[in-house]
Amino acid sequence: MSHPALTEDSVAVVTGGASGIGLAAAKRFAAMGMTLVIADVRNSLFDKAAADLREAGAKEILTAEVDVADRAQVEWLEKDVAARFGGTDILMNNAGIQPGSSVFGDDATWHRILDVNFWGIANGARVFAPRMTDRGRPGAIVNTGSKQGITTPPGDPAYNVSKAAVKAFSEALAHELRNTEGSRTSAHLLIPGFVFTDLTRGDRTEKPAGAWTPERTAEFFLDRLAAGDFYILCPDNDVSRALDEKRMAWAMGDIVENRPPLSRWHPDWTDAFAAFVKRG
Repeated sequence: MSHPALTEDSVAVVTGGASGIGLAAAKRFAAMGMTLVIADVRNSLFDKAAADLREAGAKEILTAEVDVADRAQVEWLEKDVAARFGGTDILMNNAGIQPGSSVFGDDATWHRILDVNFWGIANGARVFAPRMTDRGRPGAIVNTGSKQGITTPPGDPAYNVSKAAVKAFSEALAHELRNTEGSRTSAHLLIPGFVFTDLTRGDRTEKPAGAWTPERTAEFFLDRLAAGDFYILCPDNDVSRALDEKRMAWAMGDIVENRPPLSRWHPDWTDAFAAFVKRG
């Protein structure tokens, strides 16, 4: 199987596309002969990203300094892409930040995380989707979420909230698109595993053994996009899909079984969770 938008005639717009998963995915699109538009706030990375995409085989390349949290800038980008290339066929809403947060942390950090991680994705989809659907061409909107938006582990609540919102928004978007008459645009939620990128490297100079590279993640992502998956749940070298499924099922079970929230990390439920994971 192959998604009908994965062709050399397509125009792909990737936010947060100057490095990491975004750039790795853009290279895969470029290898198909697509036209690439890379949007990022880090314009110092554009020259190298463009060179990488040319080497990968991109038909044309446009780089644009865009803060996805600002809807006006996203609107400008969408109109510019339409004027130059006729429109967008693949939109990968990938830009995100993770500066760290706490429940009672400063408001500015919370607002910036939500503005970029949630509103950046909502802005992209809400601005680009109307023309994508009106054109009647095969299209795909891919939103980068996180496992932390599903299992919501303690330690970084603002990031978890933003990615939980991305999941809910993406599900609503998929429903809306498949019920829009004449629409040939699909929606997809990319859920990466542990990937060694600027977002996760911290002070490390070498990739941890448990992490995937952005390139491996992009390979898995494109395979599952081609297969038509909505939930593109990526494993990594430490966590299998089976373990991810157990963790997610347990998280939902907190509601169904009326356990304490985040019971996976509650001392009274540690043994029960460990036994649940061991069961076949």
